[in-house]
Amino acid sequence: MTSEIAPPRRRRRLSKKDAPGPVQDSQSQTDQNRWEVLSAAAVAFMEHGYAATSIDTVAAVLGATKGRVYYYYRSKADLFFDIHRAAMDLNLKTIRPIATGAGSARERLQQMLIAHVDLIMSHLPLQRVSVQGVEMHLMGSTTPAQRKMLKTLIQMRDEYEQHFLDVLAQGIAAGEFRRCEPRIVVKPLLGALNWMTLWYRPRPGETEKARRQIAEEHAMFVMQGIDGRS
Repeated sequence: MTSEIAPPRRRRRLSKKDAPGPVQDSQSQTDQNRWEVLSAAAVAFMEHGYAATSIDTVAAVLGATKGRVYYYYRSKADLFFDIHRAAMDLNLKTIRPIATGAGSARERLQQMLIAHVDLIMSHLPLQRVSVQGVEMHLMGSTTPAQRKMLKTLIQMRDEYEQHFLDVLAQGIAAGEFRRCEPRIVVKPLLGALNWMTLWYRPRPGETEKARRQIAEEHAMFVMQGIDGRS
């Protein structure tokens, strides 16, 4: 990895606003504590990678003893899986209503692309760890429970991709997109967006307007590749 996209050395803890859903006051303290451990682990994995991260590393980012981590997770593999699950749950909850909602396929796909980029910018540690791919690291050394979770995660990932496939197919049928094979096109489409997890870093004082411009530029770039208009 080049120095331009290397993770910053300064550790960043995720706050309540970074959670994969609103953290309500009525939620139990246990849930909040678990999220704090999970979010610290996401930062640790993002900065150091899976192999170099240990429970001690997570505890250091969290600013607590490793006993607090072990209280919720038995291993770093369990942490890694749960980060991936949280990211996919957040992504599906965001994209599903857009994909199945009102509007033309073109309008919906554009909003899906913008939302996907916004998810990356708003939840960078969570999203970067998810993009690493669970099976790449753990397929050969998982427990039965972890393999079951892996199967669930792959199903969630497939469902997420299917939403993009469905909208692409609808747009092709309606003549909004050029004639192409959506199952092929969806791979570079999502790949182009997910590459952002490697190079994007929030700038000091970055505004919502600046983030919106980044998201819209990404969406425009991708849409031009499938545009069916003359």
